[in-house]
Amino acid sequence: MAPLSRSDADLVPDVHPVRRIMPFVMPSRNESSVFFGDQVFAAPAIEFLARLNAKRPPERPASVFHMVLRSLAMCIHDRPRVNRFVAGGRYWQRRGVWLSFSGKRGMSDDAPIYTAKRNFPKDETFEEMVDSLWDTQLMGRSGKESDTDREISLLLKMPPFVLARVVRIGRWLNERNLFPKAMIDNDPLFATAFVANLGSVGLDACYHHNYDYGTIPVFLTIGLLKKVPVVNDAGEIVAADVFDLKYTYDERTEDGFYVSRGLALIRHRLEHPEQL
Repeated sequence: MAPLSRSDADLVPDVHPVRRIMPFVMPSRNESSVFFGDQVFAAPAIEFLARLNAKRPPERPASVFHMVLRSLAMCIHDRPRVNRFVAGGRYWQRRGVWLSFSGKRGMSDDAPIYTAKRNFPKDETFEEMVDSLWDTQLMGRSGKESDTDREISLLLKMPPFVLARVVRIGRWLNERNLFPKAMIDNDPLFATAFVANLGSVGLDACYHHNYDYGTIPVFLTIGLLKKVPVVNDAGEIVAADVFDLKYTYDERTEDGFYVSRGLALIRHRLEHPEQL
């Protein structure tokens, strides 16, 4: 029998029977995926960033990406059941809000992608978060090898048939709550959500697959800033600045009503950025 403890989460003791059966009816994260799309009016965010960045070092500006991470983290602190995951047929409440994100080390076709994972504590300020993320982003873009990079490089030295077996063993250990804490701490796929800022490379948001490896129940993509026609209060068609957010969510984790109210909070804070 698998141990009823993990290094990254606590067992959820009281889960409704309908939800408890879901991991056995839908054992993989991808077959449990639900897709949400949302559109954010960007004018308040643009004004907020202009005021804030006028007081910040020009080489370390705050951005829409920072605002989305902040709003997402606040939502999860407010609605903690979004911060659950399924492993070994059981439900677990993650300790802390951990967000993973990726970026390009340069704006060229051949520039490698880096990934990072960070804890987002409830009591930090927005500017403390921005400064910390700039440190993380600059380290990622520097090309300096991270712990995750070293682990992957080591694994890729193995013959393919051995590597495939090692990955299967990792999945087996995770399902039995035996995955080592040191590996969970470093692995960006053991997190609350994964965020990809596609707008930063000129792409619009898309629905990205979830990963069956790891424990991430939410994948969020951020689209580029664009103008769309909207009808104003006077009944006139005008152009508005917007960006899209698209979510892929593991519905086994929590029901859609609870989650959708959280997503509405994310959009509300982005359109009322003083709340960040």
